[in-house]
Amino acid sequence: MIIQICVGSSCHLKGSEDMIELLKQAISTHDLENEVTLAGSFCAGRCNRVGVTVTVDDEVYTGVTPEGFAEFFQNAVLSRIGK
Repeated sequence: MIIQICVGSSCHLKGSEDMIELLKQAISTHDLENEVTLAGSFCAGRCNRVGVTVTVDDEVYTGVTPEGFAEFFQNAVLSRIGK
């Protein structure tokens, strides 16, 4: 599984660095280091008023925030891996 976090200027201002840290922690907590590749991407072209754009494999999620991170990670990552 490849997770790409938009680090374009808009997402950067909306907290992409924080999202990267949250993803690193969650991947480590769930022992997914061998199943997930974490990468940055330039503008995904899906800017939203709030949150960051994150692509999981080929599915794009917009407006991901720290407050909604747990739900996003469960639905977009863990459910795909079967955990």
